[in-house]
Amino acid sequence: MGLADLRQLAVLETVGYEDLDGDVVAVDAHNWLYRYLTTTVKFTSDDVYTTAAGEEVANLIGVVQGLPKFFEHDLTPVFVFDGGMTDLKSEEVERRREKRAEAEEQLEAAKEAGDPIAAARMESRTQRLTDVIHRTTRELLELLDVPIVEAPAEGEAQAAAMARQDPDVDYAGSEDYDTLLLGAPLTLRKLTTSNDPEVMDFEATLDKHEITWSQLVDIGILCGTDFNEGLRGYGPKTALKAVKEHEDLFGVLDDEDEYIEHADRIRELFLEPNVTTEYDLDLSIDPDLTAARSYVSETYEIPSDEVERGFERIESAVTQTGLDQFT
Repeated sequence: MGLADLRQLAVLETVGYEDLDGDVVAVDAHNWLYRYLTTTVKFTSDDVYTTAAGEEVANLIGVVQGLPKFFEHDLTPVFVFDGGMTDLKSEEVERRREKRAEAEEQLEAAKEAGDPIAAARMESRTQRLTDVIHRTTRELLELLDVPIVEAPAEGEAQAAAMARQDPDVDYAGSEDYDTLLLGAPLTLRKLTTSNDPEVMDFEATLDKHEITWSQLVDIGILCGTDFNEGLRGYGPKTALKAVKEHEDLFGVLDDEDEYIEHADRIRELFLEPNVTTEYDLDLSIDPDLTAARSYVSETYEIPSDEVERGFERIESAVTQTGLDQFT
């Protein structure tokens, strides 16, 4: 089990992009970027995004392909990047590292077998956000005048806090369900798919199940989070019933004679995460498209035909938005 299973409890509603016109979304940058990175790698030859110096920058293609969705619907993104990682997440990071190592072994096997489809699939599963990807993503976003916020810890926690506390921010943006436990009033999902976006409503979820925020967090902990394994046999519905019966996580653990290491700290990571209000948002976007094109295609050697359509969509959307604002 894990946080993805919380979909069974979350109140979600599909919305049209026309309903988001003029809104601002604090995007969990790592979550958004990783999805575009893996998609790009899966469907693009590695020589397209690998420089002569051997640097892999598929992220630059992903950023140019992913941003138009925001601009075309007058939805302003604020990209929130992770800061320091809590030590309690080390086991989850190690688990992901092991899965990536397995994928790398399967990648080599697919290459030796001459199976390009399997090789592309495995290549996408080996991706990680390298220092080069971190740096070049930020530099490209700055050229495109997209606001960036550096979180002191988890980016998704910062995005959730901004949606909850900053009057300029309407939504947190993530494909994961962590933002629900982190108290984001509204989370926009499916920002990296071709589907209409989906809104996850925090207060409606609490009201539907007649629970408190802390009880929702307790349910998540029983199911399992990035910081702990869940209790065997506990899915969302079982955890919901148990928490309501025993009032909180600790009542359930006492009844089951079970123990979850660092339970208090894990609760605090969701209820009182390390976030900051020390940031300035300039939401008037005025991209330097000439510099951005040069950065991608000249500095990092991405063939222009791989990104030009994305740049054209950005230019058209920003121009149209400017006309709408002027009139």
